[in-house]
Amino acid sequence: MGPDFLIPRHDPQLISFASDNYAGVHPEILQAIAAANGGHQISYGDDVYTEALQDIFRRHFGERAQAWPVFNGTAANVVSLRAMTAHWEAVICAESAHINTDEGGAPEVAGGIKLLTVPAPDGKLTPELIDRQAWGFGDVHRAQPRVVSLSNTTELGTVYTPDEIAAVCSHAHDLGLLVHLDGSRLTNAAAALDVPMRALTTDAGVDVLSFGGTKIGLLYGEAVVVLNPDAARGVDYIRKTFMQLSSKMRFVSAQFEALLGGDLWLRNARQANAMGRRLAEAVRPIPGVSLPRPVEANAVFAVLPRDVVVRLQKRFRFYMWNEAVGEVRWMCAFDTTEADVDAFAAAVAEEMTTPSS
Repeated sequence: MGPDFLIPRHDPQLISFASDNYAGVHPEILQAIAAANGGHQISYGDDVYTEALQDIFRRHFGERAQAWPVFNGTAANVVSLRAMTAHWEAVICAESAHINTDEGGAPEVAGGIKLLTVPAPDGKLTPELIDRQAWGFGDVHRAQPRVVSLSNTTELGTVYTPDEIAAVCSHAHDLGLLVHLDGSRLTNAAAALDVPMRALTTDAGVDVLSFGGTKIGLLYGEAVVVLNPDAARGVDYIRKTFMQLSSKMRFVSAQFEALLGGDLWLRNARQANAMGRRLAEAVRPIPGVSLPRPVEANAVFAVLPRDVVVRLQKRFRFYMWNEAVGEVRWMCAFDTTEADVDAFAAAVAEEMTTPSS
Protein backbone atom coordinates (compact mmCIF):
# COMPACT_ATOMS: atom_id res chain seq x y z
CA MET A 1 0.00 0.00 0.00
CA GLY A 2 1.27 3.46 -0.89
CA PRO A 3 0.55 6.71 0.91
CA ASP A 4 -3.12 7.58 1.32
CA PHE A 5 -2.84 10.52 -1.09
CA LEU A 6 -2.01 8.08 -3.89
CA ILE A 7 -5.37 6.36 -3.44
CA PRO A 8 -8.17 8.12 -5.37
CA ARG A 9 -11.02 9.46 -3.24
CA HIS A 10 -13.41 8.96 -6.14
CA ASP A 11 -14.26 6.20 -8.58
CA PRO A 12 -11.93 6.78 -11.56
CA GLN A 13 -14.45 4.96 -13.77
CA LEU A 14 -17.22 7.43 -12.91
CA ILE A 15 -18.31 9.42 -15.98
CA SER A 16 -20.81 12.25 -16.08
CA PHE A 17 -22.49 14.31 -18.78
CA ALA A 18 -22.69 17.50 -16.75
CA SER A 19 -19.72 19.43 -18.11
CA ASP A 20 -16.48 18.97 -19.99
CA ASN A 21 -14.95 20.65 -16.92
CA TYR A 22 -15.64 17.43 -15.00
CA ALA A 23 -13.05 15.53 -17.04
CA GLY A 24 -9.58 14.92 -15.71
CA VAL A 25 -6.30 16.00 -17.26
CA HIS A 26 -5.12 14.50 -20.52
CA PRO A 27 -2.08 12.25 -19.92
CA GLU A 28 0.04 14.22 -22.40
CA ILE A 29 -0.68 17.40 -20.44
CA LEU A 30 0.41 15.72 -17.20
CA GLN A 31 3.60 14.61 -18.92
CA ALA A 32 4.28 18.19 -20.00
CA ILE A 33 3.83 19.46 -16.45
CA ALA A 34 6.20 16.81 -15.12
CA ALA A 35 8.79 17.64 -17.80
CA ALA A 36 8.69 21.31 -16.76
CA ASN A 37 9.12 20.52 -13.07
CA GLY A 38 12.86 20.08 -12.62
CA GLY A 39 15.10 22.83 -11.29
CA HIS A 40 14.32 26.53 -11.09
CA GLN A 41 12.84 28.87 -13.66
CA ILE A 42 12.19 32.62 -13.46
CA SER A 43 8.77 33.29 -12.00
CA TYR A 44 5.80 35.39 -13.15
CA GLY A 45 6.07 34.49 -16.83
CA ASP A 46 9.71 35.24 -17.55
CA ASP A 47 10.40 31.53 -18.05
CA VAL A 48 11.40 29.70 -21.20
CA TYR A 49 8.04 27.90 -21.46
CA THR A 50 6.04 31.12 -21.57
CA GLU A 51 8.50 32.58 -24.05
CA ALA A 52 8.06 29.56 -26.33
CA LEU A 53 4.32 29.79 -25.92
CA GLN A 54 4.17 33.03 -27.88
CA ASP A 55 5.51 31.35 -31.01
CA ILE A 56 2.98 28.55 -30.64
CA PHE A 57 0.03 30.93 -30.36
CA ARG A 58 1.31 32.92 -33.35
CA ARG A 59 1.46 29.72 -35.36
CA HIS A 60 -2.29 29.32 -34.81
CA PHE A 61 -3.45 32.94 -34.75
CA GLY A 62 -0.99 35.00 -36.77
CA GLU A 63 2.19 37.00 -36.31
CA ARG A 64 0.58 39.79 -34.29
CA ALA A 65 -0.95 37.48 -31.66
CA GLN A 66 0.24 37.77 -28.08
CA ALA A 67 -0.95 35.49 -25.28
CA TRP A 68 -1.25 36.11 -21.56
CA PRO A 69 -2.03 32.94 -19.57
CA VAL A 70 -4.54 33.25 -16.71
CA PHE A 71 -6.04 30.80 -14.24
CA ASN A 72 -9.65 30.47 -15.46
CA GLY A 73 -12.19 31.40 -18.09
CA THR A 74 -13.97 34.06 -16.09
CA ALA A 75 -10.67 35.90 -15.72
CA ALA A 76 -9.84 35.51 -19.41
CA ASN A 77 -13.13 37.16 -20.33
CA VAL A 78 -13.02 39.92 -17.72
CA VAL A 79 -9.36 40.79 -18.30
CA SER A 80 -9.98 40.86 -22.07
CA LEU A 81 -13.04 43.08 -21.83
CA ARG A 82 -11.49 45.40 -19.24
CA ALA A 83 -8.48 45.91 -21.53
CA MET A 84 -10.80 46.74 -24.42
CA THR A 85 -13.07 49.25 -22.67
CA ALA A 86 -12.91 52.52 -20.79
CA HIS A 87 -15.02 52.84 -17.64
CA TRP A 88 -17.86 54.56 -19.47
CA GLU A 89 -18.04 51.96 -22.22
CA ALA A 90 -20.14 48.83 -22.61
CA VAL A 91 -20.15 45.36 -24.16
CA ILE A 92 -22.90 44.03 -26.44
CA CYS A 93 -23.56 40.29 -26.05
CA ALA A 94 -26.27 37.69 -26.43
CA GLU A 95 -28.58 37.26 -23.45
CA SER A 96 -27.44 33.64 -23.24
CA ALA A 97 -23.72 34.52 -23.35
CA HIS A 98 -21.59 33.03 -20.60
CA ILE A 99 -20.40 36.49 -19.53
CA ASN A 100 -24.03 37.35 -18.81
CA THR A 101 -25.43 34.14 -17.37
CA ASP A 102 -22.62 32.18 -15.74
CA GLU A 103 -19.87 34.50 -14.54
CA GLY A 104 -21.57 35.37 -11.24
CA GLY A 105 -21.71 39.02 -12.28
CA ALA A 106 -17.89 39.17 -12.57
CA PRO A 107 -17.82 41.49 -15.62
CA GLU A 108 -19.97 43.98 -13.72
CA VAL A 109 -18.68 43.45 -10.17
CA ALA A 110 -14.98 42.84 -10.77
CA GLY A 111 -14.59 44.50 -14.15
CA GLY A 112 -17.01 47.38 -13.75
CA ILE A 113 -18.25 46.64 -17.27
CA LYS A 114 -21.80 47.33 -18.42
CA LEU A 115 -23.32 44.51 -20.47
CA LEU A 116 -25.90 45.37 -23.14
CA THR A 117 -27.73 42.12 -23.89
CA VAL A 118 -29.65 41.04 -26.99
CA PRO A 119 -32.08 38.11 -27.31
CA ALA A 120 -30.53 35.53 -29.62
CA PRO A 121 -32.65 32.36 -29.85
CA ASP A 122 -29.80 30.26 -31.27
CA GLY A 123 -27.11 31.97 -29.16
CA LYS A 124 -25.58 33.75 -32.16
CA LEU A 125 -25.40 37.49 -32.76
CA THR A 126 -25.91 38.99 -36.20
CA PRO A 127 -25.35 42.52 -37.49
CA GLU A 128 -29.09 43.15 -37.17
CA LEU A 129 -29.15 41.98 -33.56
CA ILE A 130 -26.10 44.09 -32.70
CA ASP A 131 -27.95 47.18 -33.97
CA ARG A 132 -30.54 46.73 -31.21
CA GLN A 133 -27.93 47.91 -28.70
CA ALA A 134 -25.46 49.81 -30.92
CA TRP A 135 -26.96 53.25 -30.44
CA GLY A 136 -26.69 56.29 -28.19
CA PHE A 137 -23.19 57.18 -29.31
CA GLY A 138 -22.23 60.51 -27.78
CA ASP A 139 -25.11 60.43 -25.29
CA VAL A 140 -23.56 61.04 -21.88
CA HIS A 141 -26.54 59.36 -20.21
CA ARG A 142 -25.94 55.99 -21.90
CA ALA A 143 -23.04 53.61 -21.44
CA GLN A 144 -21.19 53.84 -24.74
CA PRO A 145 -21.14 50.65 -26.82
CA ARG A 146 -17.53 49.70 -27.47
CA VAL A 147 -17.20 45.91 -27.79
CA VAL A 148 -19.24 43.10 -29.31
CA SER A 149 -18.62 39.80 -27.49
CA LEU A 150 -19.31 36.49 -29.24
CA SER A 151 -19.00 32.92 -27.95
CA ASN A 152 -17.92 30.03 -30.16
CA THR A 153 -19.23 27.50 -29.50
CA THR A 154 -22.16 29.39 -28.04
CA GLU A 155 -23.76 28.70 -24.68
CA LEU A 156 -26.52 26.90 -26.60
CA GLY A 157 -24.10 24.56 -28.35
CA THR A 158 -24.31 26.24 -31.75
CA VAL A 159 -21.29 27.08 -33.90
CA TYR A 160 -20.53 30.29 -35.77
CA THR A 161 -19.09 29.79 -39.26
CA PRO A 162 -16.16 31.93 -40.44
CA ASP A 163 -18.52 33.90 -42.69
CA GLU A 164 -20.92 34.61 -39.81
CA ILE A 165 -18.10 35.89 -37.61
CA ALA A 166 -16.65 37.94 -40.46
CA ALA A 167 -20.05 39.58 -41.04
CA VAL A 168 -20.31 40.51 -37.36
CA CYS A 169 -16.75 41.83 -37.25
CA SER A 170 -17.16 43.88 -40.41
CA HIS A 171 -20.38 45.45 -39.13
CA ALA A 172 -18.95 46.08 -35.66
CA HIS A 173 -15.80 47.69 -37.06
CA ASP A 174 -17.89 49.90 -39.36
CA LEU A 175 -19.65 51.16 -36.21
CA GLY A 176 -16.31 51.79 -34.50
CA LEU A 177 -16.73 48.77 -32.21
CA LEU A 178 -14.22 46.07 -31.31
CA VAL A 179 -14.92 42.32 -31.28
CA HIS A 180 -14.09 39.90 -28.47
CA LEU A 181 -14.58 36.16 -28.78
CA ASP A 182 -15.13 33.90 -25.79
CA GLY A 183 -13.35 30.78 -27.03
CA SER A 184 -13.69 28.50 -24.05
CA ARG A 185 -14.71 25.84 -26.63
CA LEU A 186 -13.10 27.35 -29.72
CA THR A 187 -11.30 24.05 -30.34
CA ASN A 188 -14.66 22.27 -30.54
CA ALA A 189 -15.97 24.85 -33.01
CA ALA A 190 -12.91 24.58 -35.26
CA ALA A 191 -13.03 20.79 -35.15
CA ALA A 192 -16.75 20.76 -35.94
CA LEU A 193 -16.21 22.89 -39.05
CA ASP A 194 -12.84 21.32 -39.93
CA VAL A 195 -11.18 24.74 -40.21
CA PRO A 196 -8.07 26.26 -38.57
CA MET A 197 -8.78 28.24 -35.42
CA ARG A 198 -7.53 31.41 -37.08
CA ALA A 199 -10.35 31.11 -39.65
CA LEU A 200 -12.80 31.73 -36.79
CA THR A 201 -10.74 34.50 -35.20
CA THR A 202 -7.86 36.38 -36.82
CA ASP A 203 -8.94 35.90 -40.43
CA ALA A 204 -12.55 36.81 -39.61
CA GLY A 205 -11.56 40.07 -37.88
CA VAL A 206 -11.75 39.22 -34.17
CA ASP A 207 -9.67 41.64 -32.09
CA VAL A 208 -9.23 39.80 -28.77
CA LEU A 209 -9.76 36.14 -27.90
CA SER A 210 -10.33 34.33 -24.61
CA PHE A 211 -8.79 30.94 -25.38
CA GLY A 212 -9.99 27.98 -23.35
CA GLY A 213 -7.77 25.12 -22.22
CA THR A 214 -9.44 23.55 -19.18
CA LYS A 215 -12.41 22.10 -21.05
CA ILE A 216 -10.18 20.43 -23.61
CA GLY A 217 -7.70 18.64 -21.35
CA LEU A 218 -5.64 21.10 -19.28
CA LEU A 219 -5.29 20.86 -15.51
CA TYR A 220 -6.02 24.57 -15.32
CA GLY A 221 -5.34 27.58 -17.47
CA GLU A 222 -6.87 29.81 -20.13
CA ALA A 223 -5.30 32.65 -22.09
CA VAL A 224 -6.07 36.20 -23.13
CA VAL A 225 -4.92 36.37 -26.76
CA VAL A 226 -4.69 39.82 -28.30
CA LEU A 227 -4.96 39.50 -32.08
CA ASN A 228 -5.14 43.22 -32.80
CA PRO A 229 -2.60 45.10 -30.64
CA ASP A 230 -4.57 48.35 -31.05
CA ALA A 231 -7.67 46.83 -29.46
CA ALA A 232 -6.46 46.20 -25.91
CA ARG A 233 -4.42 48.23 -23.46
CA GLY A 234 -2.55 47.18 -20.34
CA VAL A 235 -3.34 43.47 -20.36
CA ASP A 236 -0.22 42.71 -18.33
CA TYR A 237 -1.18 45.25 -15.64
CA ILE A 238 -4.84 44.26 -15.60
CA ARG A 239 -3.93 40.59 -15.27
CA LYS A 240 -1.89 41.43 -12.17
CA THR A 241 -4.50 43.66 -10.54
CA PHE A 242 -7.13 40.98 -11.19
CA MET A 243 -4.98 38.44 -9.33
CA GLN A 244 -4.33 36.30 -12.41
CA LEU A 245 -0.53 36.52 -12.66
CA SER A 246 0.75 33.04 -11.82
CA SER A 247 4.09 32.98 -10.04
CA LYS A 248 4.87 29.51 -11.42
CA MET A 249 3.56 30.28 -14.87
CA ARG A 250 5.81 27.71 -16.54
CA PHE A 251 3.33 25.03 -15.49
CA VAL A 252 0.45 26.82 -17.22
CA SER A 253 2.48 27.57 -20.35
CA ALA A 254 3.88 24.03 -20.61
CA GLN A 255 0.31 22.73 -20.77
CA PHE A 256 -0.56 25.01 -23.68
CA GLU A 257 2.61 23.93 -25.48
CA ALA A 258 1.49 20.30 -25.22
CA LEU A 259 -2.05 21.17 -26.30
CA LEU A 260 -1.21 23.44 -29.23
CA GLY A 261 2.29 22.37 -30.25
CA GLY A 262 0.88 19.36 -32.10
CA ASP A 263 -2.62 18.10 -32.80
CA LEU A 264 -3.74 17.24 -29.27
CA TRP A 265 -6.29 20.07 -29.27
CA LEU A 266 -7.81 18.71 -32.47
CA ARG A 267 -7.83 15.08 -31.37
CA ASN A 268 -9.52 15.98 -28.10
CA ALA A 269 -12.10 18.26 -29.73
CA ARG A 270 -12.95 15.71 -32.41
CA GLN A 271 -13.50 13.03 -29.77
CA ALA A 272 -15.80 15.23 -27.69
CA ASN A 273 -17.76 16.32 -30.76
CA ALA A 274 -18.07 12.78 -32.09
CA MET A 275 -19.47 11.61 -28.76
CA GLY A 276 -21.97 14.49 -28.79
CA ARG A 277 -23.21 13.36 -32.20
CA ARG A 278 -23.31 9.73 -31.08
CA LEU A 279 -25.36 10.63 -28.01
CA ALA A 280 -27.84 12.66 -30.04
CA GLU A 281 -28.27 9.83 -32.53
CA ALA A 282 -28.76 7.33 -29.72
CA VAL A 283 -31.44 9.21 -27.80
CA ARG A 284 -33.30 10.83 -30.69
CA PRO A 285 -35.38 7.69 -31.50
CA ILE A 286 -36.40 7.13 -27.86
CA PRO A 287 -40.15 7.83 -27.54
CA GLY A 288 -40.82 10.89 -25.39
CA VAL A 289 -37.36 12.42 -25.83
CA SER A 290 -37.03 15.56 -27.94
CA LEU A 291 -33.92 17.48 -28.95
CA PRO A 292 -34.95 21.13 -29.30
CA ARG A 293 -31.57 22.45 -30.49
CA PRO A 294 -29.16 21.41 -33.21
CA VAL A 295 -26.19 19.32 -32.07
CA GLU A 296 -23.22 21.03 -33.70
CA ALA A 297 -20.35 20.22 -31.33
CA ASN A 298 -20.20 18.45 -27.95
CA ALA A 299 -23.41 19.74 -26.32
CA VAL A 300 -26.75 17.94 -26.48
CA PHE A 301 -29.93 19.60 -25.22
CA ALA A 302 -32.96 17.42 -24.54
CA VAL A 303 -36.45 17.74 -23.11
CA LEU A 304 -37.57 14.94 -20.77
CA PRO A 305 -40.37 14.42 -18.27
CA ARG A 306 -39.45 15.84 -14.87
CA ASP A 307 -39.68 12.49 -13.06
CA VAL A 308 -37.32 10.92 -15.62
CA VAL A 309 -34.80 13.71 -15.07
CA VAL A 310 -34.86 13.15 -11.30
CA ARG A 311 -34.28 9.41 -11.61
CA LEU A 312 -31.64 9.77 -14.28
CA GLN A 313 -29.69 12.31 -12.25
CA LYS A 314 -29.34 9.73 -9.48
CA ARG A 315 -27.39 7.58 -11.94
CA PHE A 316 -25.47 10.22 -13.93
CA ARG A 317 -24.68 13.83 -13.18
CA PHE A 318 -25.97 16.44 -15.63
CA TYR A 319 -27.59 19.86 -15.38
CA MET A 320 -31.14 21.06 -15.77
CA TRP A 321 -31.01 23.85 -18.33
CA ASN A 322 -34.57 25.21 -18.32
CA GLU A 323 -36.73 24.05 -15.44
CA ALA A 324 -39.89 25.52 -16.96
CA VAL A 325 -39.85 23.23 -20.00
CA GLY A 326 -37.83 20.31 -18.65
CA GLU A 327 -34.82 21.00 -20.85
CA VAL A 328 -31.51 19.45 -19.79
CA ARG A 329 -27.97 19.78 -21.12
CA TRP A 330 -25.62 16.85 -21.68
CA MET A 331 -21.95 17.58 -22.38
CA CYS A 332 -19.37 15.21 -23.82
CA ALA A 333 -15.67 15.61 -23.02
CA PHE A 334 -12.38 14.60 -24.63
CA ASP A 335 -12.36 11.42 -22.51
CA THR A 336 -15.98 10.39 -23.17
CA THR A 337 -16.04 6.98 -24.87
CA GLU A 338 -18.53 5.18 -27.06
CA ALA A 339 -19.22 2.80 -24.17
CA ASP A 340 -19.98 5.78 -21.89
CA VAL A 341 -22.43 7.21 -24.39
CA ASP A 342 -24.13 3.88 -25.04
CA ALA A 343 -24.54 3.20 -21.32
CA PHE A 344 -26.05 6.63 -20.76
CA ALA A 345 -28.41 6.31 -23.73
CA ALA A 346 -29.53 2.91 -22.45
CA ALA A 347 -30.24 4.46 -19.06
CA VAL A 348 -32.32 7.20 -20.72
CA ALA A 349 -34.34 4.59 -22.60
CA GLU A 350 -34.82 2.54 -19.44
CA GLU A 351 -35.99 5.50 -17.37
CA MET A 352 -38.37 6.65 -20.11
CA THR A 353 -40.19 3.31 -19.88
CA THR A 354 -40.27 3.18 -16.06
CA PRO A 355 -43.74 4.06 -14.73
CA SER A 356 -43.92 7.20 -12.59
CA SER A 357 -44.19 6.43 -8.88
